[in-house]
Amino acid sequence: MATASVYKGAGFDFSNEVRNTFLTERGIPLPKATSTGTTIVGCLFKDGIILGADTRATEGPIVADKNCEKIHYITDNIRCCGAGTAADTEFTTALISSNMELHALSTGRKPRVVTAMTMLKQMLFRYQGHIGAALVLGGVDATGPQLFTIHPHGSTDKLPYVTMGSGSLAAMAVFEAKWQPNMEREDALELVCAAISAGIFNDLGSGSNVDACVITASHTEMLRNFVKPNERVQKERSYQFRRGTTAVKKEEIRSLVVEEDITHLTGAGRGAAEGEAMDTS
Repeated sequence: MATASVYKGAGFDFSNEVRNTFLTERGIPLPKATSTGTTIVGCLFKDGIILGADTRATEGPIVADKNCEKIHYITDNIRCCGAGTAADTEFTTALISSNMELHALSTGRKPRVVTAMTMLKQMLFRYQGHIGAALVLGGVDATGPQLFTIHPHGSTDKLPYVTMGSGSLAAMAVFEAKWQPNMEREDALELVCAAISAGIFNDLGSGSNVDACVITASHTEMLRNFVKPNERVQKERSYQFRRGTTAVKKEEIRSLVVEEDITHLTGAGRGAAEGEAMDTS
């Protein structure tokens, strides 16, 4: 077997290829990247921010949860949508939410969105992308409405409308065609729902319902299951079969107790009661 050079030269480094070949020859499969799916969006409107997300959680080709919540609480005036590994988004946003509360108690001021963005980007950059959290952060503070995207490696964007996740391209197509500055609340909410719906119906990793969150300077409104485009309807036919339709060709009952030994303990029960009494003098 070839050995890796102890000297690291310039250019690409292929030293791990020796290790991978060694593991493959011994039947150990190479690790595979986990495929995650989500559609999360956010956009500015006249009075604040509207965030949106779908509610499907996947585990490879399996839908693990049809109605999970992807819009996470940071502070009263800040929310964060998470795409990627569900545990990473859940615990990362919970940690930053706790730090933001401590920061507000320390400074005695209402926390700003840029503070949460800085905490999130520094944490994700520290772990070099191994925390699979792609985030859309939005809120309203003393400086007005703020909207950011934070990528798993720590890079950030500040835009009037953003999308993230596997359905982000379909959602961005809706925003590019229909978003306008200073939109009314109803129009912006309808646009967010249309963008999430585009991800739901054009991306297999996104699905189920549409969650939305409207954040203004005075109020935060969480709209859970705001639109349900995939509700199950009554089946046209009944698929109940009468008993005996499927014939039983063979029946075998196997006892799970193969062998049983019973050992009687001496000196217990009646025999112990008839023995010598304990000396209490």
